[in-house]
Amino acid sequence: MTEALGRSPPGDLKLLDAASTVAPPGFNRWLVPPCALAIHLCIGMAYGFSVFWLPLSRAIGVSDPLVCAGMTLADALTTTTCDWRVSDLVWTYSIFFVVLGAAAALWGGWLERVGPRRAGVVAACCWCGGMAIGAYGVAIHQLWLIWLGTGLIGGIGLGIGYISPVSTLIKWFPDRRGLATGMAIMGFGGGAMVGSPLADLLMRHFADATQVGVWQTMLSLAAIYFVFMMAGAFGYRVPRPGWAPAGWTPPGPRAGVGTGFDVHLRDAHRTPQFWLVWLVLLLNVSASIGIIGIASPMLQEIFGGRLIGADVAFTAFDTEQKAAASAVGAGFVGLISLFNIGGRPLWSSASDRLGRKRTFALMTALGALLYGIVAPTLTGTSLGLFVLVFCALASMYGGGFATVPAYLADLFGTRYVGAIHGRLLSAWSLAGIVGPFIVSSMRDTAIAAGTPRDLVYPPIYQALAGLLLVAFVASLMIRPVNKRFHTVEVTPGMVPGSMAAIAGDTVQAPSGSRTMIIMACWAAVLAPIAWGIIRTLEKVVVLLN
Repeated sequence: MTEALGRSPPGDLKLLDAASTVAPPGFNRWLVPPCALAIHLCIGMAYGFSVFWLPLSRAIGVSDPLVCAGMTLADALTTTTCDWRVSDLVWTYSIFFVVLGAAAALWGGWLERVGPRRAGVVAACCWCGGMAIGAYGVAIHQLWLIWLGTGLIGGIGLGIGYISPVSTLIKWFPDRRGLATGMAIMGFGGGAMVGSPLADLLMRHFADATQVGVWQTMLSLAAIYFVFMMAGAFGYRVPRPGWAPAGWTPPGPRAGVGTGFDVHLRDAHRTPQFWLVWLVLLLNVSASIGIIGIASPMLQEIFGGRLIGADVAFTAFDTEQKAAASAVGAGFVGLISLFNIGGRPLWSSASDRLGRKRTFALMTALGALLYGIVAPTLTGTSLGLFVLVFCALASMYGGGFATVPAYLADLFGTRYVGAIHGRLLSAWSLAGIVGPFIVSSMRDTAIAAGTPRDLVYPPIYQALAGLLLVAFVASLMIRPVNKRFHTVEVTPGMVPGSMAAIAGDTVQAPSGSRTMIIMACWAAVLAPIAWGIIRTLEKVVVLLN
C-alpha cells in the first residue's frame, strides 16, 4: 500500500526495494551468476522428487506397503491407515510443472516491477515453505497436504524462482547473453543431481524400524534450501543505469537481433515471433521429455541381457538380473542428466557466436536426424553409440531451455524479457503433457499388440523426429519483430525519478579481498555441483563396465 501511494515502505522492506538492488560503482558482475545458481540448484530438486516415491509408498508399513484394496485417488487424499500408491504420489510431480508455467506467466510482469531480490525472497518462502507443509503432510499421512504444500505452493516458488535471474543476468552480460542464461539455467538441471543423493543419505540417516525418514528429510532440505535461496536473493544486484561492460559497444541490428528498443509485455504475444519461439520450445521439449522419463526401462527393454552379460530377453529376467539391469539403467539416467546439464551452458554459449536462430535450427535438425535415422538403426546393436546418441539429444533438450531467454532478449529487448520468458514457459507446461502422452501411448499400444520389446521404440523415435522437423521449419520462419511494436528503450536498472543515466560506468579490477569474495561465492555453488557429479559418475561406472 505504501508503495502504491508513492511513500517508502517500512524499514525492513527497504532491503527488498528495486532501488536497493542497484549495484554500486565498481561492482563485479561475476558475483551475480552464483546467486542465480544458488536459487536454481535448490528449486531444481523438483526433478529429483521421485527419490521419495518408493519410501512414501511404504510410509505406514515401513518394510512393505500396507495396501488397501479398492482405494481410489479420492480415498488416498485423506486416508491415514493405508499406504499411498506411487501413482497417487506422482501427481505431485505433475502439479509442480503445471503450476511452474502458470506462476511464471502470471507473476512475470510483477517480477520486472519489483526486481529480482523481492522475487527471490518470495520464491524461497514458497518453495521451502511448501516443502515444510509437505513434510507435515507426510508426518500426519495426509496426501492432500503434500499436493497443496509441495505441489501448489512449491510450484509457485518454482515458477518465480526459475525466471528471477533471467532479465538480471541478461542486463549484466549484454555481450554474452547465451553464456549468462546458460550458467543460471544449468543450476535447475543440476538440482536433482545434487538433491537426490543428498535426500537418499538423509533418509538413510533418519529411517529406523518405525519410520522411513521422509518427513525429516523434506524438512531438513527445506531448511538448507532456504538458507541458500535467501543468500542468492540478497546477493542479487542490477546494473546501474547506463552501465556497460568495459570496452563493449552494442552491436547494430543483425540476424534478427534487436538493439536500442524494447517490445512491451502487452505486445509481445501479439507478434508471430513470440508464438514461433513458443512452438519451437514446445516441440523441442516434447520430443525429449517423454523419452527421458522412461530412459531406464527403454535401455533395459532394447538391450536385455546384453547389459549384464547374459543371453536372455528383458521379459525373462529373474530377480537378480532385474536388479543388475536396473543398476545399469540408473547409470544411463545419470549420464543423460550430466549431458542435460552440460548442454545448457554449451549450446547457449555457442549461440553467442552462431546466433540464436542458427543454434535452434542446428539443434532441431540434428535432433530430427538422430531420432529419425540414427537411433532406429542402433536398436539392439551398438550399446555405446546408442548411449552417445541419447546423451547428445539430452544436451539439446537442456540447450533449448538455456538459449530461449537470450533469444527473447534479442527479439524483444531486455526491459520485459523476464515477464515474456515467464509467459513463454506455458509451452513447457504443455510439453510436459504432450511428450509423455505420445511416448507412453505408443509404447503401451505396441506392447498390447505383442510387439517385441526391442522393436517398440523405433516408431516412437520417428514420431519424435517429426516434431523436431516441424520445430526446424518454425525456427527458420523467425524474423525480426516489426518496428510498429518497438517502444522507446527504458534503461535497464533505472529507478524512475531517482537518478540519471550513468554512461561509461566500468568495473574496477578486483582487489585481493574482492577476488576472495568472488571465489568464495563460486565455491559455495560449485562444491555441491561437483559432489553431485561424483555421485552420478559412480552410477555411470556401472553402465560402462
